Amino acid sequence: MQQLPLGVRIPDRAVFESYFAGPNVQAFEYLTQVAADIVPAGDADAPAERAVGTQAVTWLCGPASVGKTHLLQAIVARASKRGRAGYFPLGELAPLGVGVLDGLNILDCICLDDLDQVVGQLDWEKTLFGLLREIQERDGSLVVVAKAPPALLQWSLRDLGSRFTAAAIFQLRELDEDDQSKALQLHAHVRGFELPDDTARWLQRHFPRDMRTLYSLLDTLDEAALVAQRRLTVPFIRSVLKE
Repeated sequence: MQQLPLGVRIPDRAVFESYFAGPNVQAFEYLTQVAADIVPAGDADAPAERAVGTQAVTWLCGPASVGKTHLLQAIVARASKRGRAGYFPLGELAPLGVGVLDGLNILDCICLDDLDQVVGQLDWEKTLFGLLREIQERDGSLVVVAKAPPALLQWSLRDLGSRFTAAAIFQLRELDEDDQSKALQLHAHVRGFELPDDTARWLQRHFPRDMRTLYSLLDTLDEAALVAQRRLTVPFIRSVLKE
């Protein structure tokens, strides 16, 4: 089945296999099940309901660089093998107006990023309320991301806030130093190379310890290593950074 991403391209590496769960393993396992439980609308051979106890609505929250967007995109990548799924970053799409949500009710799985960007705006909340009701009636899946839990947001429609509060809510946590190193090595492995322990530790000591920065830096260094036909060692990294 095809993704319907409204022009938003999902990176090829944004899959469950490239996400290091660490302290967020409970959320990770739940979301993989959400993606596996997608029931295509109108499929006569599909089960009448989900195989396990996942809810129609899931809420992910947490600080920056803990992998919220990665998990949303991974859900779409996996769910698209079973039904119609789409990823919609509201931080980018909100300036286009609430009409960007038109027609999403045909999807079996909807993933909305940056939901807090539109919370408090009555026209958006009315549309979200209608979308939420349709998803629940059709036994579809809605997964949303925000920085905070729904109970801490300032809703215009209190009933919408209450419904989101009843969702399956997961607050993602940051990785500690050891898990960061493992996450970097997994990222390197997915890109097709190995990252030595001492190189991973050197990167952590010399650069901001948020995963978005470290992943981006690792991608840049890998490209430089490919051009130079060199292994990604500490001396090589130092030589690249001096240039």
